[in-house]
Amino acid sequence: MSDVSESASTPTAAAAKTERLLNLVICLLYTRRPLLKGQIREAVAQYANSSDEAFDRMFERDKDELRALGIPLVTQHIDTFFDDEPGYRIDRREYALPEIEFAPDEAAALALAARSWEHASLAGPAAQALRKLAASGVEADDASVLGVEPGIRTSEPAFEAVKDAVVTAHPIAFSYRRSGAEPTLRHVQPWGFTSWRGRWYLTGFDTDRGDARVFRVSRIEGRVRRTGAPGSYVIPADHVPRAVVAGRVGGDETATRTARLRVRAGHGHALRRRATDRDSLREASAEDQSWSVLDLTFSDAHRLAEELCWYGPDVVVEEPADVRDLVVARLGAVLRPSDRPTDPGATPGSPAPGEVPA
Repeated sequence: MSDVSESASTPTAAAAKTERLLNLVICLLYTRRPLLKGQIREAVAQYANSSDEAFDRMFERDKDELRALGIPLVTQHIDTFFDDEPGYRIDRREYALPEIEFAPDEAAALALAARSWEHASLAGPAAQALRKLAASGVEADDASVLGVEPGIRTSEPAFEAVKDAVVTAHPIAFSYRRSGAEPTLRHVQPWGFTSWRGRWYLTGFDTDRGDARVFRVSRIEGRVRRTGAPGSYVIPADHVPRAVVAGRVGGDETATRTARLRVRAGHGHALRRRATDRDSLREASAEDQSWSVLDLTFSDAHRLAEELCWYGPDVVVEEPADVRDLVVARLGAVLRPSDRPTDPGATPGSPAPGEVPA
């Protein structure tokens, strides 16, 4: 049994092979002339300590591996008079990728995907991907997705370890605390990972109990340990994590309700497009022409409340009450104690009594 952190610091055989192949590619890609086997052996560190026989076998396998990956490894005779030993290089013109071009809607989708992770643990890789695209001349289109503010948050300490275990199909063990109970040790074969009503859940097979179970990631305490070999179990082909979580945690994902919102003129365009029908867009009152009322169908109150919070004071939730309460709780958590007005009715620009800005 080994900790996730310990296994991550120890390179596996696959990782060592990948590093050797990468170094071989770099060696052959950035040379101006073909290199002899002896020169390659000196340049690639993983070859240096091998015997002659072991190097020959390893190099032959690596050549076949690179060609199988589609890398144009070229064999050339260096001396036209003596062709005893060939040289090797990679044709850079064949190796280079063609110029990447994105249509406007594709660039907008990339920007939206990156913004989804801006508050999460994957924010770094998402931002790095956008920087690489920008360096190659691809500018992400943010203007066309104004008003659309997806958000994925991963504040759970066990998030990374659980996610990695699901991706690699690695059995794990962890201490799990159920509501109102003491933590217990669980041994799980991870099947899936999904977000439901603002929380992350792990689905998998509990080997101690011999049954499929659902675990809320925020209730995992301490370290997540890997307890077996990756890919040592079979994930059911028909397993749908979100459907399983919806059935176990409660609530029908397909059941919909209707929310009534007041939206300030010139704002909430994404909400207006999703209104139940055009008849649901109507003036709030004859006295106030700057607001519209719209009906919006939804199935997840937590997800809707989180989306509405992005619009700030430009959207007011009229009903249902549980969505109003969720919005109030989220906006209240943003305010620092020193920023909370003692008398909301006396603060300029604050909502009128009975109104809840979202």
